[in-house]
Amino acid sequence: MSLPRVGLAALLVLCGAVLELAVLAPLGLPGATPDVVLLVVVALALRWGPLDGAVVGFAAGLVVDLTPPSDGGAGRWAAVFLLVGFAVGRVFEDADDTPVVALFAVTLASAASVLGYAALASLVGDDGVEWARVPSLVTSSVIYDVVLTAVVVPVVGGLARRIDPEPDFRR
Repeated sequence: MSLPRVGLAALLVLCGAVLELAVLAPLGLPGATPDVVLLVVVALALRWGPLDGAVVGFAAGLVVDLTPPSDGGAGRWAAVFLLVGFAVGRVFEDADDTPVVALFAVTLASAASVLGYAALASLVGDDGVEWARVPSLVTSSVIYDVVLTAVVVPVVGGLARRIDPEPDFRR
């Protein structure tokens, strides 16, 4: 990962975390909080591919894990976002850069992140997972993230395109 990519990813992840925690979380929306950091990971994975998507996902997950108020052990979101970043980059590496592809990727990633976090929390023995609430959290997370996709993914993708006009993995 080149230095300009690292700088852009760091800036976008930090801005996404601040927006998520300072603006969206206090709104008290029903269900899950919209996940701007996940949208940044998905947008960069779509643009830069599976390896850089995994690296950005891991770093973004650590930011979420370590930012107060964290609700679990450090590394859970890092593991989930790493897998999401890699999977989105791998599955959509040959797909066209269209809004439909972005919406589909965000839908899958949003559902997978909630399910993955709940599964990982259960796997490590966290008693705080209420599986009865997971379907409603998946539904609300997908709805919020799909709505925000129209704003976040094109902006992040445009900034990533300015850094690298032609991504390496698509050559």
